[in-house]
Amino acid sequence: MANIKNNENEMKYYDIPVWRRYTLTIEEAARYYHIGEGKLRMLIDQHPHEDFYVMNGNRALIKREKFERYLDQATAV
Repeated sequence: MANIKNNENEMKYYDIPVWRRYTLTIEEAARYYHIGEGKLRMLIDQHPHEDFYVMNGNRALIKREKFERYLDQATAV
């Protein structure tokens, strides 16, 4: 019974609103920023030393706030 209550109270990653998450998957970032997945992958490939993303194995995760700062500085995407 205790396990059921603990599971009900646990917050899942997908329960956290996108605008509150620290990182976004490429798919989530594409929907959130209205930028294509291919363009996001290209930005990561073209800017290997930028800190707006982190690699988790072979999966790239976009650091939401840092990517927003990057977009604020960019004149074109």
